[in-house]
Amino acid sequence: MDAAATLHTPVLLAEVLAHLQPRAGGIYVDGTLGLGGHGEAILRASAPDGRLVGFEWDRQAAELARRRLACFGGRFLLVEASYADIRPELARLGLAGINGLLADLGVSSLQLDRKERGFSFQGDAPLDMRMDRRRGRTAAELVATLSEDQLADIFYHYGQERQARRIARFLVRARQERPVTTTARLAEIVAAAVPRRYHPRRIHVATRVFQGLRIAVNRELDNLARLLQEAPHLLVPGGRFCIITFHSLEDRMVKQAFATDPAWRVITRRPLSPSDDEIGRNPRARSARLRVAERAAAPRPGTDEKKRGRR
Repeated sequence: MDAAATLHTPVLLAEVLAHLQPRAGGIYVDGTLGLGGHGEAILRASAPDGRLVGFEWDRQAAELARRRLACFGGRFLLVEASYADIRPELARLGLAGINGLLADLGVSSLQLDRKERGFSFQGDAPLDMRMDRRRGRTAAELVATLSEDQLADIFYHYGQERQARRIARFLVRARQERPVTTTARLAEIVAAAVPRRYHPRRIHVATRVFQGLRIAVNRELDNLARLLQEAPHLLVPGGRFCIITFHSLEDRMVKQAFATDPAWRVITRRPLSPSDDEIGRNPRARSARLRVAERAAAPRPGTDEKKRGRR
């Protein structure tokens, strides 16, 4: 079996295929290719001549996906870039009017299970958390340079951590003694900062802090906002946008964008969740939520188009 197939299980796969409706001759974009699980299924469903453009900014994942999908030849094209850059990259490739768009905003098992990536508090590793390790500041750099108030805001707004201010205070005190550069040390500081009675029962006490830092390091909400703004300009009328979120901040943004932009016809009034059977096979799918919308009309003009119209 291909290495990529054993490292990551695509979530809500049947639901994605049922709503994306890939077909022969269509052009599809997987904005978060990961290890290619969803992408492979889309290519098989759109045989014999459907095409897939996969975006992946994690170089390690991109290489594994490239090998996995090589058997599809010219039907598959890999772009090593963030999903926030889909519109300019498609323009560069001369592609306009795609039939379907998928984005799975979860962190892949490749990133979580390889401790050297610094996403997880399971084990000890450098505090990195960058999806694209070629650029950007690491989590350790943010922890070392941001003020107590800035750290607290990240933990509270991005991690939804109620003990954010107390944790930030402990963290600033700890970094004055010695730099906080590893996942294990950060987890220890968080555990010490939060009184035992406030430790959550179902998740590790540092889970929300790690989530908040990861979102900040990778500018995930900024990238999502850009994707939601530009997605209507990418799809042909009738083309569908399937997006999988893993926490309420993302889901709220998607729900609002689909509800308020007249370019969308909402397909899923409520988000779809994994079945008990899927959760049993893949516990990491538990918090996944799928929303789907269809391009129903011409998208509203972008800011740049409005400016040109006023000249």
